[in-house]
Amino acid sequence: MAQIALVFAVRDVTESVTTLGLVVAARSIANLVFLLWGGVVADRLPRQFVLVGSCTVSMASQGLLAVLVLTGTVSVPMFVALAAVNGMSSAFSFPASAALAPQTVPAELRQRANALQRLGQNSSMIAGASLGGLLIAFAGPGWGLVVDAVSFGLAGLAFSFVRVPAARVAADHKPGVLSELRLGWTEFVSRTWVWVVVLAFFFVNAAYAGGTMVLGPVIADTVIGRETWGLVLAAQTAGMVVGAFVAMRIRVRRLLLLGVVCIAAFAGLPLALALHPAPWLLMIASFVCGVCMEQFGVAWETSLQHHVPAERLARVYSYDMLGSMAAVPLAQLVVGPVSGAAGVTAALVGCAVIQLVATAAMAASPSVRSVENTPAASRGKALAG
Repeated sequence: MAQIALVFAVRDVTESVTTLGLVVAARSIANLVFLLWGGVVADRLPRQFVLVGSCTVSMASQGLLAVLVLTGTVSVPMFVALAAVNGMSSAFSFPASAALAPQTVPAELRQRANALQRLGQNSSMIAGASLGGLLIAFAGPGWGLVVDAVSFGLAGLAFSFVRVPAARVAADHKPGVLSELRLGWTEFVSRTWVWVVVLAFFFVNAAYAGGTMVLGPVIADTVIGRETWGLVLAAQTAGMVVGAFVAMRIRVRRLLLLGVVCIAAFAGLPLALALHPAPWLLMIASFVCGVCMEQFGVAWETSLQHHVPAERLARVYSYDMLGSMAAVPLAQLVVGPVSGAAGVTAALVGCAVIQLVATAAMAASPSVRSVENTPAASRGKALAG
């Protein structure tokens, strides 16, 4: 609900696509700036406490933004500032939550556990996207932000009941922050398949953020309507739910290869927006994108958890997020001027081409094709036997 509410709250203040890109880019930039520090903190402290703190900050920032929108006192600088605060808080939540799951289940259940966790997340998002579109259309985006703030409070309460230990390191052997970042970087670059996929997603995510999440609402406002755009996003989330069920049942040796091939489906939505933005076609493309998105998401998380030591996992997730999202703010900032110069249709087609080329590059990498869906420790024991 929040991403729909923020976009249309900004468009109620200004119809400038460039200004909209500036607001969403502020969140992305703040997220990237604090990501590495977030990974270090998540590897040092009990991860559930990091999540409680992050949820508290997000609740406060979104609550204040909701009040400003509802009272009509919001301005573009306030949008930018509060988006940046929200981006900072999420920089601590992502590595902590991603590294928390393998602490709660045995290695042989990770794939199913990751799929089940994503199923829960995506199921809750279906109602959010659907009701968000309707709520924002009939009551205004401010109420969508109110619900978002309340949801952060409930999430923080839920995380407070989780009990997992922090990494145990002797007090006299604890490295400094820079040393810990270097250790995380060593883990990140030591596996070719990790940085190859992250590099590809540098382009995939930029095209998705600029094409679908910025130009998509523009098409919604001018062609299909805000309510329909909410349903299109809900269709994507419904596809993610179905995809999670599929991922729980898939048993393939090259799980990561299957996941990266599925990324080609990302190109379907921008192509539909560009060439034939009929609601039924947009919903089908969005649904297929959601199904395929989950195949990659489960495959990627399971592969990292299988092959990266648990005590360094949050830092590797931080480098993953930093690299894969680094171009997102730039894409959000330039998509307005680019679409103004070349046209919205050409910009959307360009985004689709970028995603297809990135998919081909990942699938062509021998390192990606060689990753097996087996914990490294288990494989080592089998070879020793």
